Amino acid sequence: MPFQLRQYQNDIIDETRVHFKNGVRSVALQLATGGGKTSLAAQMLNTSASKGFNSWFIVHRRELVKQTIIAFSDTGINKFGVIAAGFPQAKGFPIQICSIQTLMHRHTNLKPPKFIVWDEFHHLGAKTWAKIYSCYPKAYHIGLSATPRRLDGSPLNKFFDVMVQGPTMNWLIENEYLVPYKIYAPSSINVVGVHTQMGDFQKKELAQVADKPSITGDAIKHYIKYASGKRAVVFCVSIEHSKHVVSQFNQAGIVAEHVDGETPIEQRDHAIRRFKNGEIKVLSNVELFGEGFNLPSLEAVIMLRPTMSVGNYLQQCGRALRPSSGKSHAIILDHAGNCERHGLPDEEREWSLDGIERRRDGAVGISVKICPKCFAAQYSGVPSCKYCGFVFAVESRQVDQKDGELIEVDQAVIRRNRLIAQGRCKTKEELVAEGYRRGYKKPHAWADFVFKARQAKKLQGVA
Repeated sequence: MPFQLRQYQNDIIDETRVHFKNGVRSVALQLATGGGKTSLAAQMLNTSASKGFNSWFIVHRRELVKQTIIAFSDTGINKFGVIAAGFPQAKGFPIQICSIQTLMHRHTNLKPPKFIVWDEFHHLGAKTWAKIYSCYPKAYHIGLSATPRRLDGSPLNKFFDVMVQGPTMNWLIENEYLVPYKIYAPSSINVVGVHTQMGDFQKKELAQVADKPSITGDAIKHYIKYASGKRAVVFCVSIEHSKHVVSQFNQAGIVAEHVDGETPIEQRDHAIRRFKNGEIKVLSNVELFGEGFNLPSLEAVIMLRPTMSVGNYLQQCGRALRPSSGKSHAIILDHAGNCERHGLPDEEREWSLDGIERRRDGAVGISVKICPKCFAAQYSGVPSCKYCGFVFAVESRQVDQKDGELIEVDQAVIRRNRLIAQGRCKTKEELVAEGYRRGYKKPHAWADFVFKARQAKKLQGVA
């Protein structure tokens, strides 16, 4: 049966084409991890190829080249070349899948493209990416990202004129394009004293803190408790940290392996194949699988790396949300406090090309309260636990560092409380105030977005 895009993917393509017809030459596309960004881009490039146009699909890592080849083939597109180290070059094809590092050295010997697709376009602030971009001002540029936000908060509007947003992660889950999730989080985590560097926690200092069971909890114990026998990807701070975690898993009789960007290519590929085949249950990595790692049968994510980046957090959560036969839900084990720092994965978020100002602590005004009686989690501000009725004490407390018992975050309660609070805001001014209460960086822009969405729903109701 020929590959068919989902309706929302077609809607994204149609809206993008309207922008191009109106004279816009650079369009950013935002769609949640697992929503099908690569396949919709493949269809767009296939259409342009049928008209005789040359196109490039640019990625920033070797693993993403291979993932893109698979994704293009799955959509029925088999005639494309690859511009990447270790792949034979075929210049004659109108579609080229390109590694940014290799393209940097070869692009002057290639026919200029009509269309350029930038995968994970939030990397465009990097020097190499920006240089390639500047060489082709006459091309049409399409950016793909689930999390269009630079770690340093710098704007992306110098690369893209407009942004087309697809359905939210919550909508994709409700409509069964992604699986639901259960997220478990430690009752406390403390990164006080860890300095920041380039918008995130300083890695060396973070590694010293994150590699302590007294801070992160016992990852092995909680894997056995919540995800025993399931394939899990672990996100660690450093190579040494990751190897230490893998050693502990293996000592516990759970087959685990470590990979990172410095792992020899053949060894890395072999580990990934064994993981996909189920021979390895736990695959630990350092900054390798945060983006583009597409394995629908992946069932669990284990976070052992605190991050100030909501983008990194969402990308990591999204690894396990793709549907697969027999998978009813994904499991997210957050030993790093990222849920408390950034909120639920499918939280309604404001995405903008204009950039944001970062707070030094990385906080976004989202707070999760843990019930000391039943261990359910909800946003702070509620007087009592929704599930057991426990009345929260109105007092501040200093949380001691100790082994963390992971507890399930009650998503329904959190989401419902936020929707209720949002629904009580009848005017734009009240929405702005709610945005400030939540700690949004641009509460006015968020209020405008919500208000316009309400107006659009009213118009649809009239129609």
